[in-house]
Amino acid sequence: MRKKSVMLTIDAVVMLILIALDQLTKHLAVIHLKGSPAVSLIDGVLALKYLENRGSAFGILQDRKIFILFVGVIFMAVIFFFLFKLPSDKKFYIVHILLSAIIAGGLGNMIDRFRIGYVVDFIYFMLIDFPVFNVADCYIVISTIGLFILFMFVYKEKDLEFLSFK
Repeated sequence: MRKKSVMLTIDAVVMLILIALDQLTKHLAVIHLKGSPAVSLIDGVLALKYLENRGSAFGILQDRKIFILFVGVIFMAVIFFFLFKLPSDKKFYIVHILLSAIIAGGLGNMIDRFRIGYVVDFIYFMLIDFPVFNVADCYIVISTIGLFILFMFVYKEKDLEFLSFK
């Protein structure tokens, strides 16, 4: 049990650091980008562009704050459940980190919704005209891709027996 509590403490520290980094970058975006034209980082490819997202991913569900928060809380509860069920074995360390990053991304965006009513987005890939996003979104997307790869190609069915409700 001690190993489990140490792992969960590490998970919490990772989450807090990532949330702080996300909130710092959003704060900097508000200070330096709000009310200003986009700042090109790589001409025609990447820019910093301030946007207040009152919806969900890709701007869907505009002005549905309560619904988005409700769904977010449900997803967070499910991810926390898996995090607590996850063994503390060395082969699952990366899964702990990836789940912690997903939670940090979700909480980072939830903090914005509770505090100011919208999510601050500021990273824009102009090359493909991708919707503007933020650091918390990066945590979620990159970690989800990492989990997908791990569960598809690394872990075997017997490795995932801890997920059983038996």
